[in-house]
Amino acid sequence: MALLLAPELATAGVELVVSDVITRAGGWAAELVGVPWIELSPHPLYEQSRALPPIGAGMTVGVGVRGRLRDTALRALTARSLAVGRRATAVARRGIALSDEPRPAAHLVATLPGLEVHRPDWPARTHVIGPSAYEPTDDLFVPPAGEGPLVVVAPSTAQSGEADLGSAALSGLATLSQTRDLRLVYSALTPPPSGVATPEAFVAGTARQDDLLQHADVVVCGAGHGMLAKALGAGVPVVTVPGGGDQWELANRVARIGCGVLVRPANADAVAVAVTRVLDDESYAVAARRVASTRSTTVDPVRIAHRILEEGGQSRATDGVH
Repeated sequence: MALLLAPELATAGVELVVSDVITRAGGWAAELVGVPWIELSPHPLYEQSRALPPIGAGMTVGVGVRGRLRDTALRALTARSLAVGRRATAVARRGIALSDEPRPAAHLVATLPGLEVHRPDWPARTHVIGPSAYEPTDDLFVPPAGEGPLVVVAPSTAQSGEADLGSAALSGLATLSQTRDLRLVYSALTPPPSGVATPEAFVAGTARQDDLLQHADVVVCGAGHGMLAKALGAGVPVVTVPGGGDQWELANRVARIGCGVLVRPANADAVAVAVTRVLDDESYAVAARRVASTRSTTVDPVRIAHRILEEGGQSRATDGVH
């Protein structure tokens, strides 16, 4: 793909390429034609740190001798897999006449700084720029009428997400609504599961989540980065029902920060208890607003791009390093 894309970049006179960390062809094509490029991570930085447990395990940093030994052993195991990936990358790059290691001029991390974990070895030329939110439609939700707290259920769209999240959340909240005034919006690309009871004050559909979250009191979601960033960016606490992939990592980060409650596996009663806990304890909303406020410390990616162009593709910028 990089070989096919390179002539297009050259013909179009492209001066700078931003390439997603997962789809690497854009960055490699840029190298082929001598154009600087930036690697974009649309989620927190998942590079392994010498001071953290393996990313994805959801673990906090080990404490004491046993904790440090645990982290060291787990990092050693992870390093083997990372080495396999680096060797495969090197082979692929040599096949198109590139050096073994990709050479982006900078790395942009599209998340809220409050979702990052402190690490003493934050990589050079790596900048947190804030989330890259996406809305598939311009339609707006009309939340149910009433005075009760607004609960948003947003099932995961990932293949690795918890498949029973929607059913468990709807069932649990329907039961909770019998003893507590609730309004519920089911925000998804597909209709809610059939045959599941719902609260009386209920709306379902596909519409803008960013607008909806301005009115929400709590979000029930799978802990995918996209929905977490939207909710916490709006200062709304969450109940997470994580599946696999990075959802487990992020759900545990949220729980440690104090801006959400983790439920696993998906269970109607557990979801209802977690929602009640978040609604009744103001500390979750306070923590969510604290995460939202970290957006003010992000770096302007346009400024980084201009600096790279001015410096001929070699960014020596240090501002914005987390």
